Amino acid sequence: MSKDCIFCKLKNERIIGECELTKSFIDSYPASAGHTLIVPKRHFANYFEATDDELLALGKAVQNAKKILDQEFAPDAYNIGINNGKPAGQSVMHLHIHLIPRYIGDVENPKGGVRWVLKNKANYWDEKSAIK
Repeated sequence: MSKDCIFCKLKNERIIGECELTKSFIDSYPASAGHTLIVPKRHFANYFEATDDELLALGKAVQNAKKILDQEFAPDAYNIGINNGKPAGQSVMHLHIHLIPRYIGDVENPKGGVRWVLKNKANYWDEKSAIK
């Protein structure tokens, strides 16, 4: 636990799921309705620092959160992502998995999904816009 980490100080009323090793909660700045974060209880920043038990628990927590979101929000699909390190966009240095519900029509064309974090690399299927 870190005394300065917002995920280590999470208030219980925000939690939608919990096990011995993880907590799940709705993101304070959701990208879509139901955007959920899944975090390990142990404080560490990097996905690659997780133990085998933590990785298994995180995977199960993602599945459990999906069941809750399916019932409450009925999304059409999901993006699952981890920003691992500041150059990848990580702003809270406590490992967290984004489970982002997606809805038909929430963007004009969802093709390419998470590839759009690197805009000039995302449209790989259209030779006119692909960077050579």
